[in-house]
Amino acid sequence: MNLKKLIFTKNECYKAGRKIKPRGIMVHSTGANNPYLRRYVGPDDGLLGENKYNNHWNQYRPSGRQVCVHAFIGRLKNGSIATYQTLPWNHRGWHAGGTANNSHIGFEICEDNLSDASYFKSVYKEATELCVYLCKRYNLTEKDIIGHYEGHQKKIASNHADPSHWFSRHGKSMDTFRADVKKLLISQASGSKKLYRVQIGAYSVKSNAEAMLAKAKAAGFKDAFIKIE
Repeated sequence: MNLKKLIFTKNECYKAGRKIKPRGIMVHSTGANNPYLRRYVGPDDGLLGENKYNNHWNQYRPSGRQVCVHAFIGRLKNGSIATYQTLPWNHRGWHAGGTANNSHIGFEICEDNLSDASYFKSVYKEATELCVYLCKRYNLTEKDIIGHYEGHQKKIASNHADPSHWFSRHGKSMDTFRADVKKLLISQASGSKKLYRVQIGAYSVKSNAEAMLAKAKAAGFKDAFIKIE
């Protein structure tokens, strides 16, 4: 994950200063053909690039709307993929259009024309890694992750289709997304475990070593082996 930070301190949502205890994560996509972060995140920090229309969301009410999310995923000016945190994670966002604002961290994935498989693969991967980071930080699991449309089904969000309309074009869904997050969580957990190796003994007679090896394997030590020194 390529995580950056540019907090929307000028947004009305940030100024409201309300906090939440995150109990879930809501995945959104922007619904506009513009994969560049500078459309939503600003001002330019040297990596984003200039937004000549100055219509990013780091202003009191972007385009007159009361909107704000915790992060955006998309392209930097050099074309690489990044995540920008735009609110403190425990800040109450304005992203769900419902009560999920009181419980969920929400982030937007910048859409393109929905047909670029390479771009989709990159931002999808970035999104799973962001969710893993947040799950570990707030003691959540993949089961606590929903799409905006699922929030509507649960009556905790407004009626939007994202991100299913985009995911489905590339053979993905929120179910596959949660499964991929789960795989990453398991992989990172197993990778962090320490292993302590125990040497039972050394034998000058091979048959004695083989007898002890057999006992070790019978006792459940399947990785036991004989090392000749």
